[in-house]
Amino acid sequence: SGFYDPVYSILKKNKIKFKEKYSAKNIPKNVGLVVVGGKFSNFLPEKNEEVRGALKRGLKLKSVPEVLSELTKAYENTVVAGSFGKSTVTALLAWCLEKAKKNPSYFIGAIPIGFKAHAYLGKGKNFILEGDEYPSSNWDSTPKFLHLHPKNLILISGEHDHVNVFPKESDYLKPYQKLIYLLPRQGLLVASNEGKNVKKIIGQAKSKVVTYGFTNKSTWHPENIKYGVITSFDLFKGRKKICRLETNLLGDHNIENIVGVSAFILEKKFLATKELQNGVRTFEGLSGRLDLKTKNSSVSVYEGFGSSYTKAKSVFNALKLHFPNKKLIAIFEPHSSSWSSTLAKKWYKDIFHDVDKVILLPPPPFRTKAPSQMSFDQIIKEIRKSKKQAHKAENEKEALQLLKNMTKKDDIVVLVSSGSLLGLSASVPKLMEKMFP
Repeated sequence: SGFYDPVYSILKKNKIKFKEKYSAKNIPKNVGLVVVGGKFSNFLPEKNEEVRGALKRGLKLKSVPEVLSELTKAYENTVVAGSFGKSTVTALLAWCLEKAKKNPSYFIGAIPIGFKAHAYLGKGKNFILEGDEYPSSNWDSTPKFLHLHPKNLILISGEHDHVNVFPKESDYLKPYQKLIYLLPRQGLLVASNEGKNVKKIIGQAKSKVVTYGFTNKSTWHPENIKYGVITSFDLFKGRKKICRLETNLLGDHNIENIVGVSAFILEKKFLATKELQNGVRTFEGLSGRLDLKTKNSSVSVYEGFGSSYTKAKSVFNALKLHFPNKKLIAIFEPHSSSWSSTLAKKWYKDIFHDVDKVILLPPPPFRTKAPSQMSFDQIIKEIRKSKKQAHKAENEKEALQLLKNMTKKDDIVVLVSSGSLLGLSASVPKLMEKMFP
């Protein structure tokens, strides 16, 4: 699938050598362990020369979760799981502990802003881990998070995802239910009352369970929200106000994320209230997770992660909430298999409800060859049933030209994908700063 930002720049910055093509010759002579990526057809030995070469040499192969399992045995592990929001919650929790000089270990599945690295081995007792329900590797069907020795768990949602692996919702929920069984009695489960299927998942929990959410039906919740460039709200536990929190993150989903992290930190008594306030106030979010890409333009450009309906919808909802009077232009890349699946037709009925104009980028060509996957033309046809102002762009140049013609002063542009965006995450901000300084 290639190298692209933010990972490409991270590798370059840290002077980590990498090859852009797989080859058995890439494997050093003195290697003791080969770490292979997750369940993906391109990592099968019959398709991948490098994997084939490692097996031929009899080298030890492990998946990333297997390696994490070994690294985390001696810590108090807190796993963050759910069909969306995992990276933000993991990063925020790690940031709050780090700012309070607790020196936690952490593993975040995205690139957080302001961190030296997205993974770190600290000297404190806590290891904060993003936990994924996806199978660990082509040879190990164990969901990734079941390798992580969880003592504590923050559960955000159990909304059906990864339909290519879990065709039915009941299939999708089974790994989460197994994860609950792993929690010890002395552990803590902080669960979102807003998350779909969460009640089904947590029913058999042995550990202490605490709920959080957006309304007072949850024990931990926000009140008196004031939206803006800096958003503030009161954090409540039941009927008691605990403190007022400030954040520069956008959207109700991020307020909920902050409430969940706050509930966990204060229930565990990891930090004092002032330490929590400082951590939340200074957290800048994740690269590509609704972060602002322009600094010197009247047209603001944001980039959001959109591998599923719920993730993309939260991006558009957040921008509409904070900027209700501005026109919103979305550049959308249906990169994940979910978006080109025929099952996604129902998503396209209203996903762009809050968007004024759409520029659609092509799905990865290898996806559209499968019988259950829609072509570029089929996807744009589905979008135009509900959004007439939808345009196709075959490449970066075409997308920039379309954007140039349709953008007006003070519009908002949002780039949404889980892939490369064809380089537009760099070129669109440059264009807007040039056109609308």
